[in-house]
Amino acid sequence: MDLTEFVDDIVHEPTQTDGRGLDLTVAGISRVAEPGRVDFGGGELTAAELEAVETERRNPDDDYGWWNLESGRYLIEYNESLTVPSDERFLLQTRDELLARGAFHPTLHVESLDRVPLVVGGAGLRLKENARVSTLLSE
Repeated sequence: MDLTEFVDDIVHEPTQTDGRGLDLTVAGISRVAEPGRVDFGGGELTAAELEAVETERRNPDDDYGWWNLESGRYLIEYNESLTVPSDERFLLQTRDELLARGAFHPTLHVESLDRVPLVVGGAGLRLKENARVSTLLSE
C-alpha cells in the first residue's frame, strides 16, 4: 500500500519512504503545564493546558533548532497529517533511533495524527526539528 496517498505535508518523501512504512517528523513538542480532567460521563472533561518547549540553535546560521529534553514526559506534534478512508487504520510505532536513545511513544492504531505522548528517559534527549521520530505502517 502506498501510504503517501493518505499523508499530507511530507517533509522529504524519498527519505521518509526509504524503509518499511512512512516515517513521520516532529514539528513541535509540548509539556503539560496544568492538568486536564477526565470524569465518567464527560460532563467535566477539560483539556490540559500545554506549554510549548522551545528549540535552541547550535549556531546562528543553522536552519533548524534542537529541543533539549530532560528526562520526563512530553507531547509531540507531527508535521504530517493523515486522511484515512473509513475502512482503514494504520499502526504508529516509535523509530528504532529513538528507542536506542532511551525515548519512546506508545504504539497506536491511528486514524488521524494527533499529539502523541513521548517518554524521555535517563540523561535526556537532544532532538532536532523535523527529525524522523515515528513510523506509520498499514495494518
